[in-house]
Amino acid sequence: MRLADFIRSEIEPILANWVDFARTIFHAGHMNKSGLRDHARDMLLVIADDLESYQSASAQTAKSQGYGPTGGRASWAEVHGGDRHSSGFSVMETVSEFRALRASVVSLWTSANPTVTREQLDDLTRFHEAIDQAVAESLEHYAAVKEMETRLFGAILVASPEPIYVLDPAGRFIYANRATADLFALKPDAIIGKSHSDLGFSFASDLQRNHEQVIADHSTYRGKLVHRFASGEGERFEYLLAPVLDEHQNTEATVCIIQDVTERALAEEKIWHNAHHDALTGLPNRRLFLDRLEQEVKHANRSSLPLALLFMDLDGFKEVNDSLGHEAGDRVLCDVAVRLAECVREDDTVARQGGDEFTVILSAATRRKDIEMIAQTIIDAVAKPFQLEQQSVRISVSVGIAFYPQDAPSPLALLEAADHAMYRAKQSGSNRMCFHDTPAKTEDHFS
Repeated sequence: MRLADFIRSEIEPILANWVDFARTIFHAGHMNKSGLRDHARDMLLVIADDLESYQSASAQTAKSQGYGPTGGRASWAEVHGGDRHSSGFSVMETVSEFRALRASVVSLWTSANPTVTREQLDDLTRFHEAIDQAVAESLEHYAAVKEMETRLFGAILVASPEPIYVLDPAGRFIYANRATADLFALKPDAIIGKSHSDLGFSFASDLQRNHEQVIADHSTYRGKLVHRFASGEGERFEYLLAPVLDEHQNTEATVCIIQDVTERALAEEKIWHNAHHDALTGLPNRRLFLDRLEQEVKHANRSSLPLALLFMDLDGFKEVNDSLGHEAGDRVLCDVAVRLAECVREDDTVARQGGDEFTVILSAATRRKDIEMIAQTIIDAVAKPFQLEQQSVRISVSVGIAFYPQDAPSPLALLEAADHAMYRAKQSGSNRMCFHDTPAKTEDHFS
């Protein structure tokens, strides 16, 4: 049997061998049987037809050198090369498929024909030449597609408004696009070969650590950084680190893409601040206060240190507001907020509950007399005159004090206990403090 007839009659076993081999290729792992076979059947049938066609001596010489005749349209081998490139196959993986196809045909052919005639030997020679030409056509098209992809990718990198650069495994720059050079305010040759640390960036150690993690895990990483570059552009940035894998799936480099999110970040921070702070005084509002109180209760449980909560209501504020107007009342509330903040530590939380009610969270309240001293400082501070445009006014404050966990088992219960203590202080004559577990302590009234 001539080789052309053999290929046509035994095409299914030949293709089965092809598929078995293809499954061992990394990038073929996701492909189904149809995808693995794709153009192999057509290539084999074209080769079979070629074996039966007349071939002159000059044509035989040209084909043996890889210069077979080409038509006006792409051959099946060229189409195969383009498809394999788009599927992520490496050059070696693409060539190995043709080697497997050759081995499948030759193995089955020689098994069926232990002895061969001169004509069959000529067929075998022409078959090898046809496979070599298919390899050449496939790789030529593969290279053409790869070259175009490289040009397009290069154009995208150059034109991209986002800084994009490539780092070698040690963290040194091996490529930086124009946007990167503009952001860094450096020429490309001053960047290449350097590391983030060499360039004096404050985020260098964090990014290098994440770069090493990407290399080790073969995974992407999204991070944030705060830095003012020499160009003056931005301040808040997000970045993506992605591994560049070689044909053996080892990370040979990482790509970093940086995005300036300063405007968005500042807008989000403003929205968050407005949602969690009192618009008039700038103090934390009830929402943020309750969140911090919950966190402080958790901290108190971990540290076994008590927590004190002061609940305050201004005495005489309504009269000021009614007689002098809301503008004057707002001015007094803002001044009270300032005085309260000055009476406590920076880590303590002063909040406005609404109206003329304020709260203070005092962490690590180990000594009762220290809390009493702070409360008295607040009472004295609020009792001082408030200077408005045309006159000064005086008010006072009633303070209720409760401790966690002695007086309440939860944040809301603690707030309620301090509130009740404050009302007891106010009912006792105002300008006083009252602990939740003791009667009100009388203080001298302001004159």
